[in-house]
This record gives sequence, structure tokens and C-alpha cells, in this order.
Amino acid sequence: MGAALPVGEPVPTDGSLPSGRVIDPSAPFGAYLHIPFCRVRCGYCDFNTYTATELRGARQYDYADTLLREVTLARRVLSDLGPPRPVQTVFFGGGTPTLLPADDLVRMLDGVRAAFPGADDVEVTVEANPDTVDAVVAGRLADAGVTRLSIGMQSAVGHVLDTLDRSHGRDAVATAVAVARDAGLGVSLDLIYGTPGESLSDWRTSLETALALGPDHLSAYALIVEDGTALARRIRRGELSLPDDDLQAEMYELADDLLTEAGLSWYEVSNWARTSADRCRHNAAYWQGGDWWGFGPGAHGHIAGTRFWNVRHPAAYAQRLAHGLSPAAGREVLTASSRLLETVLLGVRTREGLGIASLPPGASAALPELVADGLVEPRPDDRVRLTRRGRLLADRVVRTLTA
Repeated sequence: MGAALPVGEPVPTDGSLPSGRVIDPSAPFGAYLHIPFCRVRCGYCDFNTYTATELRGARQYDYADTLLREVTLARRVLSDLGPPRPVQTVFFGGGTPTLLPADDLVRMLDGVRAAFPGADDVEVTVEANPDTVDAVVAGRLADAGVTRLSIGMQSAVGHVLDTLDRSHGRDAVATAVAVARDAGLGVSLDLIYGTPGESLSDWRTSLETALALGPDHLSAYALIVEDGTALARRIRRGELSLPDDDLQAEMYELADDLLTEAGLSWYEVSNWARTSADRCRHNAAYWQGGDWWGFGPGAHGHIAGTRFWNVRHPAAYAQRLAHGLSPAAGREVLTASSRLLETVLLGVRTREGLGIASLPPGASAALPELVADGLVEPRPDDRVRLTRRGRLLADRVVRTLTA
């Protein structure tokens, strides 16, 4: 039911931020809304999600009202730091947001907009499993101002979907894309590579199937086997093999080749977009150190150098808000060194890369070695970014720059 929360300092019951916090008015501000419900649990998933039998006192049908209480709390907390900030991006993640009625998603979106009036070009993304979207749902979301549907495709190969415990079939993805397009929504597809038993040919099939659907945006993530998941238990019992690192590297290179040929450009290690306007601005704010409030059980937020996170279980989350208390379980006030580390860790993964002047002391001395190894390339604007080989070895680059 999700990885354990980090250890941090307690949060006041009213949710107030540490004194002395100063908002940077130029920093992006977004809202992440976590919808923690799933019809079934996928074997690889380590997210904070719950099936119907795991809710133990929480109810899906009043979740929207519960989350809107946190929106009211966030508005009150942030009002102490200045005038209401316009929300620039809203992201419904999960879980499976589209397990809730579309009207509930719209009510939550309207509540966020009312609390933090945004500009005309607010990006609003809703994640969806392919078998939870039809023309009525897509149309309702589009009419309410949702701009993009992010569809969890994962694979187009039956045995790979079976290993991942996905509930949808290949045809469901095409149907979901079609109804999203008919409603005027942008389309993003999520894929996973490196599943036990998946061949390079299987992965090519998934990529070609996805590209045939004409997405504006595509994310491709290497499978990571998380402790405590059903997949990890199957591997431990010897039923499946661990993903092969060399094969995953080949799969990444194939993805980059095929996506580039199809007109999608990488802008973050795991993300490609057809145009710069098709990039996910919400995720870009994470990578750029922007501010966002994470609503919902287990959701994380970051405001003015303070990172905070909510209690994990929907019942505990609802109970705290029903009593007028903040649902936050803990927080961390980031130091200058930890913020610098995050700047390198996240920024190096993007197409824009890092400004050399923003690197930690001593990191510049490591750059010639990284350039010679073909892991990073200098840019004419005093920035460096990963080469494709560097994208495959991003963790090594980060360790070198922060040593």
C-alpha cells in the first residue's frame, strides 16, 4: 500500500509552515491531487493506493468533500505568506483518478481553482487506466477544463500485461485515446520496459503500437522491483527473474530511436513530447524546484523550501480533516546543501541541463572526466546536459557531480 513515509519533524495541527518562509513569486505553483483508489493492485506497484477491501473506514463516495477540506486549509496556510498565488498546473494522480465519478473530479478541480485562481492556460492532467474512460467521462472532463489525459498503457503485449497484473487489454488503450481525442483532450501514454520475460521485440511492439495512436507525449519508465510488492515476492520465490540491466539499456535506446524518428523529442530522461507545448509543465515544476501543494493521503508538497507529506491511509486522512486538523504527517525544512543536491539530481535529467555556475563546489573539476567519458556534453550557454549514454548512467553522473 505504498512505501513508508520519510522521517521528519512534526507539523503544527493547523498546518502552518515554519516562520520566516518567503515565497518566490516567480516560482511555478501547482496542485497535485492524489486519488488513492484502484480496482485491483498491480503486482509491481508501490504507490500509496487501496482497493475496496483495504479502505477500512474510508469511503470513495465522500472523498471529494474530504479533499476539498484540505484545499480550504491550504488556502488559509498560504494566505499567511501573501496574496493567493495563481495555480498554473493541476495534476490528478493515483491510484486511478477515473475510478471516481467525473463529477467528483470536476468538483475538486473547481475547488482548487476557486482557492487559487489561475491563468487562462492552466494545464490540467488526469491520469487514467484505459478501461475506466469512455466518451461521457472524457467529454465531462474536457468541458470542465481538463487539458490532457495521461493513459496508463504500460505495454501492448499480453504476457507482459499479465506479468504486471494489468487489468486492461490492448484494445482498451485505442478506445481511450479515441474518446480523449474526440473530446479535444491532449493524450499522453505511459509505458514500462524491462518486465521479466519481456523481449526487445516485445518492447518494439509496444512502442510501435503506442506511436500508431499518435500521442502528444509519452513516458517510458524502466521497471524497478520494489520491496513488498507482489512482483518482488514472485522474483524471490524464483517464479520470475530480475530485470536485466543490459536489456533495459537496449530498450531505452530503442525507445529513444523510435520516438525521435516519430517526431517526439526527449526533454527529461523518461519523457518525450511532440512539441515544447506538449511537455508536462506540472512535472517540469518538480524538476525545477517549483512550489506545489500535494492534496490527498500520502501526497507530498513543497512550498518555499519546506517539504511536507500527509498521512498515508485514507481513513486517517479523512479523520484529521473532519476534526479541523492538518493531515500532514511530517515535514523537512531543506538546507542549502540539500537544495543544491536536489537541483543537481533533478536538473541534470532534463534537456536544458544544469548551469555550470549552479554546480556544487568542486563539481566543475569533474566535468572534463564526464565529458571525456561521453556522459555529459557542454552547451554554448555555460550549461551542461546528459548525452544519451549519460541518460543511461544518470545516477553515476549525479554521484560524480556531488562527490
